[in-house]
Amino acid sequence: MKRFSYKNLCLLGLCLIGFSMSSNAQDGNVAINQAPSIATLLELKKEINKSDDDTGRYKIQIFSGGRNKAENVKTGFLYTFKQWPTKMEYETPNYKVWVGNFRTRLEADRALVKIQEKFPAAFWFKPKKKKKK
Repeated sequence: MKRFSYKNLCLLGLCLIGFSMSSNAQDGNVAINQAPSIATLLELKKEINKSDDDTGRYKIQIFSGGRNKAENVKTGFLYTFKQWPTKMEYETPNYKVWVGNFRTRLEADRALVKIQEKFPAAFWFKPKKKKKK
C-alpha cells in the first residue's frame, strides 16, 4: 500500500474543499413587495424624529453668549455642517446655540468628535423639559 505524502494530502484536501464550496453555492435574488405608502410613512417618521424635542434626546451646545455672536456662530455652523439641525435658545442672560437631536449618547458622542474640530468648546447634554404654562 502506497503512502500519500503530506503535500499530496494538503492538495487533495484543498481540492475537496473547493469542489464542495462550488457545488453548494447558490445564487439568490430577493424581491421586496411593499405598498408605496410605506415609503411615504417612513419618510414622515424620519421628519417627526428630527423635530422631536423629547427630554430623552441629546443635544450639543456649541455657543453661549450674546445674540449677534450666537447668530454668527449658528450661520457658520450651518455652512460647515448641514446634516444637523440648529436651534438658538435664550436662557437669561445668554443666547445658546444647540445642535442636533440625538437618540443615544453614542450618536451624540460621534457627532461631538466632528463638531469639536471646528467648535472646541462644544459639549453634549440632555435639555430639561420645559414646563407648559
